[in-house]
Amino acid sequence: MTDPRTLVEKIIDAHTIRRFAGRSLLYLDRIVTADTSRSIFHLLEAGGYKVHRPRQVLYIPDHFTPSKGRRLDDVPDPDIRQVIADTEAFSRNAGLRMFPMGDARRGIQHSVSIEQGFALPGLTVAAADSHTLTQGAVGALALSISADMVHALATQTIWLKSPEQMRIELHGRTGRGVSAKDVMLTLLARLGARGAAGKAVEFCGSYVEALGMGGRMTLCNLATELGARAAVVAPDDITFGAVASPSFAPEGDEWKTFQAAATSLRSDADATWSSSVSLDVAEAEPMVSWGTSPADVLPIGGRIPDPQREPDVARRGRMETSLAYMGLTPGTPLRGLAVDQVFIGSCGNAHIEDLQTAATLLERRKVRVPTLVIPGSGAVKAEAEARGLADIFRAAGALWGESGCSLCNAMNGDVVGEGKRCASTGNRNHIGRQGKNARTHVLSPAMAAAAAVTGRLIDVREFPGEP
Repeated sequence: MTDPRTLVEKIIDAHTIRRFAGRSLLYLDRIVTADTSRSIFHLLEAGGYKVHRPRQVLYIPDHFTPSKGRRLDDVPDPDIRQVIADTEAFSRNAGLRMFPMGDARRGIQHSVSIEQGFALPGLTVAAADSHTLTQGAVGALALSISADMVHALATQTIWLKSPEQMRIELHGRTGRGVSAKDVMLTLLARLGARGAAGKAVEFCGSYVEALGMGGRMTLCNLATELGARAAVVAPDDITFGAVASPSFAPEGDEWKTFQAAATSLRSDADATWSSSVSLDVAEAEPMVSWGTSPADVLPIGGRIPDPQREPDVARRGRMETSLAYMGLTPGTPLRGLAVDQVFIGSCGNAHIEDLQTAATLLERRKVRVPTLVIPGSGAVKAEAEARGLADIFRAAGALWGESGCSLCNAMNGDVVGEGKRCASTGNRNHIGRQGKNARTHVLSPAMAAAAAVTGRLIDVREFPGEP
């Protein structure tokens, strides 16, 4: 292609085998599977297919794995234990690369893939999980392809309709107590849950360039909640420092060659975008969700909105349903709302930077409500323990667990009590997401830590010693 191209379009062009009827047959460099893949594996076997290139597939159990143990025998539920055992057995027999239960590198698939150099700049990566977009933080084209996983495993390809291209420029500097999570929640509040529907989003601008890998992963992770098809950040020195790993990244002279090529992986200056958004991040404040969509979010100083003031009938109905489920009354201040539990973790906010932020606020303090802290991976867990962060969490009265999805999806024994209110750094607050009738307030690690200490939603900027 000689026309000006975006970063995503360049990756698609480089991996296209053929084009037909407006779609591209795309070669996949990497595929990630998990303990949620049992039905996919069964369908593959039932069709008489084998995994086409098993050494380019990585199995990482994360959804069903317990936070209170590392071994398969630590899984208390026999049905869940069997699911993990079945997916591990298939992966082993098929010759897949594996970080199974007990492997110190295991954790949330998106975090592990980046840490271990499985996702790399310019590569195509696919998985069934909806938050696979997280891996675009290293400049990979990371796609959620749940309906196409059998085809992907059997052929190492997928059919892809090239998405529209969307540019989100984030510039400036955030104010006190404001994180990448707050920036993304601000975008969700302004653009809505379909603000990037079906589009490939590229995050750019001075704010993005200054972010560490954890913050970039948060941006790409929450792009899923905007409805994006893909999300990327152009690779730079921060990227190369994060993925220069002996597990899967090239080594020696091969790494130098790869890095030199990847350094030039940029959108052309005159590339065409179907839409562009610009945000001065100084406008962002600490945010908290009030409803059952990540777009139902307000600054901590806001009040619960009144559905009767919403002119759109469908939107009004959704708001009424959300408030009934959340047990909230229009006009109620978010600040001061009591919470019953706190969760710090998830693929969007369990990076070492997030844990450091939370530990800074919890140091020499005690939590007032049950608080669960879950690192995003075994590597993050080890680093947090080496830094003394785990000791701070334990001293504060929080529970420090093994890496995995944990309370974010409540599929593993970690649940919010029925009717209880949870301040959560997860990425979703849908009905029943954290347990039956669980009421979830999505916020940043700093806001979650402040809620843990006070037992209520509070503006972290008012909290003594806020970062």
